[in-house]
Amino acid sequence: MIGAVLIIGLSILAGVDGRDVLKLPWEASKFFSGGYDDDAMGTRWAVLLAGSRGYWNYRHQADVCHAYQLLKKGGLKDENIIVFMYDDIAHNYENPRPGVIINSPNGEDVYKGVPKDYTGHHVTVNNFLAVILGNKAALTGGSGKVVESGPNDHIFIFYSDHGGPGVLGMPSGPYLYADDLIDVLKRKHASTTFKSLVFYVEACESGSIFEGLLPEGLNIYATTASNAEEDSWGTYCPGDYPSPPPEYQTCLGDLYAVSWMEDSEKHNLQAETLGMQYELVKRRTANSFSYASSHVMQYGDLKLRDDPLSLYLGTNPANDNYTFLDENSSMLSSKPVNQRDADLLHFWDKFLKAPQASDRKLEAQKELTEAMSHRMHIDNSIALVGKLLFGIEKGPELLTRVRPTGEPLVEDWNCLKSFVRTFETHCGSLSQYGMKHMCAIANICNAGIKMDQMAKASAQACVSIPSNSWSSLDEGFSA
Repeated sequence: MIGAVLIIGLSILAGVDGRDVLKLPWEASKFFSGGYDDDAMGTRWAVLLAGSRGYWNYRHQADVCHAYQLLKKGGLKDENIIVFMYDDIAHNYENPRPGVIINSPNGEDVYKGVPKDYTGHHVTVNNFLAVILGNKAALTGGSGKVVESGPNDHIFIFYSDHGGPGVLGMPSGPYLYADDLIDVLKRKHASTTFKSLVFYVEACESGSIFEGLLPEGLNIYATTASNAEEDSWGTYCPGDYPSPPPEYQTCLGDLYAVSWMEDSEKHNLQAETLGMQYELVKRRTANSFSYASSHVMQYGDLKLRDDPLSLYLGTNPANDNYTFLDENSSMLSSKPVNQRDADLLHFWDKFLKAPQASDRKLEAQKELTEAMSHRMHIDNSIALVGKLLFGIEKGPELLTRVRPTGEPLVEDWNCLKSFVRTFETHCGSLSQYGMKHMCAIANICNAGIKMDQMAKASAQACVSIPSNSWSSLDEGFSA
């Protein structure tokens, strides 16, 4: 009865000025609380980060540039959008359209106008965390822009790159470790400089960044491309359908990333909530081939699922009349590519299409050989370290052990970082591929192995560091 009276009352209110005032429940709550006050809504902030470099990783910078265009159309100002990307793709000699980046086969240029706040060697963990905290004094290089948010503001963070258990990649220098990120998010909350924060993460094992680590009560909601144990997937790749133009020999986007962005372009973001988008993206990402799908996850304060996307992404006036469709499968990828294998696909496609006996064919063959050699070296070295520490039979089992859902990857994060550095000192960089072995190194820590034991085993496993570019330490240690 009360519900019926309320509906009638709201209908009367809706007719006061001849328009449908109460389009949605969240708008009704704003009406009764004296809403529709832009100042009370706060400022929208966005931090976008592509954590890779190299033309074979084209898709990560394409994802981030596309996200910028989406936010720009949504009404966010450049002063409130902070972009991190190595910026070596648009004008790369391999790019068939110099100065242009696309994120889908028939997509428009998403590179035009993108702010170059932090590029090259300024795309670092320290700068990223300083930007989130609004700490200008901690910055090294770049535009100096940080999130100078207030208590009523809403923050959106999007990360796209390679990942591994407990880590997210960076194009140079140390990786971003989950404990450091969670610590910064807690500090940001303690500073009372935002009302709510949403974090979208495109990376392999991205669920491990928040699993057992992100508590409720911080007004932070996170979604990830995969759970804590599985890969994420590239899309719009050579051989896929829809396929990129034939002159492109690399994946144009990532399945989770393009799913949320293409969904955002189809709907009125004042009407679609975070939770609604999560369900659509989850369905599209899982609807790939059974061998090529991931489980989109959510963490933190799930009450924020009811927030409209417009609180974080803004809203494109051109979409105001769009009707919400409970589907997001019109562009399902027929053949997504494992993020960790996208580089091999690029080198192979480049090799196949290059003229016989050409310098380009020889270059592609060399790149493919070096990448495969590096993979074998890292896999064999980690396996041997495990056998040296735990024995031939027990070693493989312990290294692949997975902790129960809800538990963080490792008990002692300092142990993980120090063991990673010890391994790399003797065996060379893990690189984007070797991140997959973070779980193995974490398990070594969890087993109580001491530093001197790890150092001895690593030294015995690797008598030398291979000289190819994948295993060099010219970009510093991963920890």
